[in-house]
Amino acid sequence: MDDWSLIGVRFALYLTLAALFGLTAFSLYGLRERERVAAFALRPWLIASAALSLLFSAAWVVLMASSMAGTPAWPIDRDAVGALLTGSSIGLAWKVRMVAIVAAAVAAMLAAGRSFWLLGAALCSAIALGTLAWTGHGAMDESAIGWVHLAADILHLIASGAWVGALLGLLLLVSRPATRVDAAHLGLTHRALHGFGTVGTIVVATIVVSGLVNGWMLVGIGNIASLGATLYGQLLLAKLALFAAMLGLASLNRFRLTPAFERSIVASDHGSALGTLRASLAIETACVVAVLGLVAWLGTLAPPASTM
Repeated sequence: MDDWSLIGVRFALYLTLAALFGLTAFSLYGLRERERVAAFALRPWLIASAALSLLFSAAWVVLMASSMAGTPAWPIDRDAVGALLTGSSIGLAWKVRMVAIVAAAVAAMLAAGRSFWLLGAALCSAIALGTLAWTGHGAMDESAIGWVHLAADILHLIASGAWVGALLGLLLLVSRPATRVDAAHLGLTHRALHGFGTVGTIVVATIVVSGLVNGWMLVGIGNIASLGATLYGQLLLAKLALFAAMLGLASLNRFRLTPAFERSIVASDHGSALGTLRASLAIETACVVAVLGLVAWLGTLAPPASTM
C-alpha cells in the first residue's frame, strides 16, 4: 500500500509541476500579452498548480522518508524526515523545489498576463520540475556519465512538461462555451494550434533524444530483446506505445485537423471541426496522463541495467 501511495503522489507531482511549467511556457510562446487574460483565466490555473505541487511535495517527502526508514507514513516519523532533508541530495533537491514553487506562485500572482512575470514563473517552475530528476534513476550514478544521464533526465522532464502545458492550454481554448466563441477567439485558437507546430517539433526531438540516452543508461542494448519478460520492461513498452499514439494524434492535429479547422472558420461553419479537434486533444491528453502514471511507477522499479 505504501508503494502505491508513493507512486500516486509521484504521479500527482509530475502532473502538477508539468502543468505549472508547461502552461506558463505555452502562454509565453502561444499567446500575445492581451490574450493571456482574455483567452482563459490564466492566473487561477497557475496558482492552483503551484498550490497542489507544494501539497504533493510535502506528502512525497513524508512517504519517501517512511519508505527509506521502514516506518509507517502515519504518524509522521519526524526523525526520518529530518534525516532525509539534511543528509542527502534528495533533501536538497526537495528544498530547492519548494522554494522554486513558491517563487513561481508569487510570479504568477503578479503576472496578470505580463511577459516579465510569466517568464519568471516559467523559469522557477522549470527549476522545480527539473529537481524531480534528483529523485529518480538519473541521480543514481555520480560519475561523469551519470551527469550526462541526469542532464538527459532534466531535458526529458522539461520537454514533457512543455507538451503537457500545450495540451492543457489548447484544450482550454477549444473547450470554450459556444456562446463565448467569436471570430477573434477562433482566430486565436487557430494561431495557437498552428504555432505549436514548430515548438512541438523541438519538444518531440528533445523527448526522443533524451529518451534514447535514458534508455541506453537504464536498459542497455543487451536487454532490449528481453524487455517483455520483466515488469519494468512491460511498463516501458506500454509507455512507448502511448508515446507513439501521441505522435500520431499530434501529426493528425497538425496536418489534417488544424487545416480543416482553418477552412471551417472561412466557411463560418466551425462547430464540427472544433468538436473533432476537442476530441483529438482530449485523447492525446489522456495518453500523456497515462504516460506520467507509468513514469511514476517506473521510478520505483529497478531498471534492467542495474541488475547486470
